[in-house]
Amino acid sequence: MLFLGIGVLLLLLKWQEIGPVAVWPWWLIFLPFGLAVAWWAWADATGYTKRKAMEEEDKRRKDRIDRNRDAMGMLSSKRKKKK
Repeated sequence: MLFLGIGVLLLLLKWQEIGPVAVWPWWLIFLPFGLAVAWWAWADATGYTKRKAMEEEDKRRKDRIDRNRDAMGMLSSKRKKKK
């Protein structure tokens, strides 16, 4: 997402001819978009995206279970010691 934001910012600066970006070559302006595509391709190919989504889902599930146990007064001994 960072590469995409940088690319949009550079594109707007080039289009409005603001600052030193106005004289930069177009390939340099579009480079962050290419890097974003490469990042997304790598993340999908290696399973990084799916792994992060599963970690987030597991965390939400664990938090929900802990909230329900707390509401029923059934916290584990580890959680009771933390409080």
